[in-house]
Amino acid sequence: MNSKSIIKGRGAQLNVHNRFFELSHEQRDDFLEYCHKEGEEPNKNKTLYLPVFPKTIVNKVTSPDVGMMYSMNMYQGCEHGCVYCYARNSHEFWGYSAGLDFERRILVKKDAPKLLEDLLKKKSWKAHTIVMSGNTDCYQPAEKAFEITRQCLEVFLKYKHPVGIITKNALILRDLDVLKALAKDNLVSVNMSITSLSEKTRRQLEPRTATSAKRLKTVKTLSENGIPVNVMLAPIIPSINSHEILPLAEAVSEAGALSIAHTIVRLNGAIGEIFTDWIQKTMPDRADKVLHQIESCHDGRLNDSRFGTRMRGEGKIAEQINLLMRLARKKYFKDKSMPKMNYTLHEQYKDGQLKLF
Repeated sequence: MNSKSIIKGRGAQLNVHNRFFELSHEQRDDFLEYCHKEGEEPNKNKTLYLPVFPKTIVNKVTSPDVGMMYSMNMYQGCEHGCVYCYARNSHEFWGYSAGLDFERRILVKKDAPKLLEDLLKKKSWKAHTIVMSGNTDCYQPAEKAFEITRQCLEVFLKYKHPVGIITKNALILRDLDVLKALAKDNLVSVNMSITSLSEKTRRQLEPRTATSAKRLKTVKTLSENGIPVNVMLAPIIPSINSHEILPLAEAVSEAGALSIAHTIVRLNGAIGEIFTDWIQKTMPDRADKVLHQIESCHDGRLNDSRFGTRMRGEGKIAEQINLLMRLARKKYFKDKSMPKMNYTLHEQYKDGQLKLF
């Protein structure tokens, strides 16, 4: 495909139909030809930030193979644009497409810090790790403008409540002061996502994320400041980054990471169409090979929704990937482990300050 037809800076290259809508629209070739002749853009490739006002901010996670009980998301949609992102499907619940809309229509929850504080103050609430970014990245570009994540971290610190963070953005270092204060009482852990050491691969898969070098430096800085870091080598995509497992594991271990985790890519819901369109446009020489290998990991389909197998896959290729991860842990993380979170302090700080009696 002509490189000029690639939408630069975006992962998805189209807006797929929202399954909840009866009607759909498409851009016809004659309309695109008209725009070309008139020198007009058929699509304004700008990001819009739209305020929303949910009644709650913390969600209970019921999936048995997801390593968290509670999550919260300050933003819906994510400008990082990772083409494989499972969270894309959630944008349909808000009336948008899982494709380009997910990257260009960012819903902002400015009331998140207050909603979080209201929850932590409840007498009935017992301390559990709440993970920021269970769905979309809490340090995506929108955070530079709104600083909602930082405000939420300050709430966690005030109430001495444990918090986990999942991100692939070096912007987290802006909040190093709050993170260090939380780490003193074992109240924070960071999960940094690093998918590839290749900048070419990173730009194609995750167009608006921090560079791989910056993420490694972020792992190093966090670790040097006593903040425990687990690195998510996820997702592993056959014939795209599957050959990087051992080099990635070695690099993040040297940077100070205490553990690693992984998933094998699964293209659930609308993401199958988005990913297929993307790889046929950006990697036409190996598109069929990659798609077939993904299918081989999920019983002949691009997606597997079965608990227990959907994250790890099955078949020969999945087995090879999982064995490589086992070897990586044995070789580079033999004497390392993440510390346990501290759940004992929050009850004494229900009012935001230490109870003396």
